[in-house]
Amino acid sequence: MLDDLMQKVASLKEQKNRLDDQANEFAEKRNRLNEKVRDLRTEINELRNERDQTNTKVKELKEQRNRTTGKIKEKIGEIKRLEEERRDLAKKKPSRSHKALQEEVEGLDWKIQTTPLTLQEDKELVEKVKQLETQLNVHRKLERLSKKVSNLTSEVKNLKVESERCHNELTTHAKKSQDIQVKMLAKIKESKEIKLEADALHKQFLTEKEIAKPLQDEMTTIFEKIKQLKDDIRREEEKQRKESEDQLRQTLETRAMEKLKRGEKLSWEEFQLLGEKGMTAQD
Repeated sequence: MLDDLMQKVASLKEQKNRLDDQANEFAEKRNRLNEKVRDLRTEINELRNERDQTNTKVKELKEQRNRTTGKIKEKIGEIKRLEEERRDLAKKKPSRSHKALQEEVEGLDWKIQTTPLTLQEDKELVEKVKQLETQLNVHRKLERLSKKVSNLTSEVKNLKVESERCHNELTTHAKKSQDIQVKMLAKIKESKEIKLEADALHKQFLTEKEIAKPLQDEMTTIFEKIKQLKDDIRREEEKQRKESEDQLRQTLETRAMEKLKRGEKLSWEEFQLLGEKGMTAQD
């Protein structure tokens, strides 16, 4: 009976060990996959941060480009206004050059200052200078307008270079953001696929554990039976040993009593045995 139970336990233990080994294998594979998922999530977060930083840079470059474009439009509008003003003023442009008029004005000024003139002559020369100054002012205004237009045209050129730089840098960063997004989405897809595989392994792990549980329960029940059986055997052996000892004692006592009746000498063991029974040679 005991041997049968021990064989049954050994068989159940072997089956459970196989199931436990299989469950552990599933658990190890699951853990490796979950670790890979954690690594991928770290990579995904790093890519997301890099993408967000790149998008922030793209936004800043767009704003900078838009501001530059606004300034270009503003300055072009100013150039058009000045060009129109210059065209209108050009209609009043004297036939004589700025240099010729300036030289004449300087000559008249010198004459007024150094030559004795009558009041009428002085008045006529001053009036002449005024007329020439009026013509010179047209030249000066045209020159100022031309200079402003030239400066604004140069500024527009520089702003267009800046706008082009912003656009090129923006395009580069936008492409980078797109590449990061594609890479991040691929990582997310890979992570989801691995997580599904890990979850499937976890289900297999739980299944193996569930299958092994009745075996463990049955082994526990058998172990209890084995313990009970061993206790019963031990009690029976103890009972038999005690009965054997009692029978032997009874045999020795009987033999000692017979020797005592015959007046024969008792052995020390026989003497002790009868002493325990309260009997002595005097009895």
